[in-house]
Amino acid sequence: MYTVIVVVVLVVMFLASAIRILNEYERAVIFRLGRVIDTKGPGLIILIPVVDKMVKIDMRTITMDVPSQDVITRDNVSIKVNAVVYFRVVDANPAVIGVENYLYATSQLAQTTLRSVCGQMELDEILSEREKINLQLQEILDRSTDPWGIKVSLVEVKHIDLPEEMKRAMAKQAEAERERRAKVINAEGEFQAAQKLIEAAALMQTQPMSLQLRYLQTLNQIAAENNSTTVFPIPIDLFTPFLKLAEKM
Repeated sequence: MYTVIVVVVLVVMFLASAIRILNEYERAVIFRLGRVIDTKGPGLIILIPVVDKMVKIDMRTITMDVPSQDVITRDNVSIKVNAVVYFRVVDANPAVIGVENYLYATSQLAQTTLRSVCGQMELDEILSEREKINLQLQEILDRSTDPWGIKVSLVEVKHIDLPEEMKRAMAKQAEAERERRAKVINAEGEFQAAQKLIEAAALMQTQPMSLQLRYLQTLNQIAAENNSTTVFPIPIDLFTPFLKLAEKM
């Protein structure tokens, strides 16, 4: 009886140590006596107790936050930049045997790459060309992590922290730019209005009666207002001889 119980216990212990179940997003790198023999999963896998060792790898996309990095731009402005990296393991074998800790290695590589790329650009480029920076970071990280079996799918610069004096200078620059645009728009409006007046004057010159009608319309508008001004209308035709005399002189 005791022998049967011992045998059952040993069988249960053997099965517990030999049978592993991996989820759909997991892979296992199997070591046998220190050597890699296979990459298995997902589903049911069987190991030889004591002889086999399993290292499990998550194949899902990992979101890694890159801490704020102190960066000195090409035009000698000190800023802080942080980012987020999206990557996943596409080959579990090199992710285990090609690097000691692929998560830590990718994090450190992302930090140094972020400082290097931003340090080669001027502040205006960093602020206005984030898409270019993101693409450049993604290409460098993807190329560097490829021997580790890692695919970097996306890198996004999250926040750029500027010094207070630089923020004030940029605010003044933006205010000056808005004032310049307002003055340009105002000047363009006056120029267009002047052009319309010239066209109207040329049109009225071809039709003298239209000038008389405009004169009467102006008198009507003045009379409609509540004021004490008295207007004596004088026909414009009375001034015609004087205008012709002035032209002859």
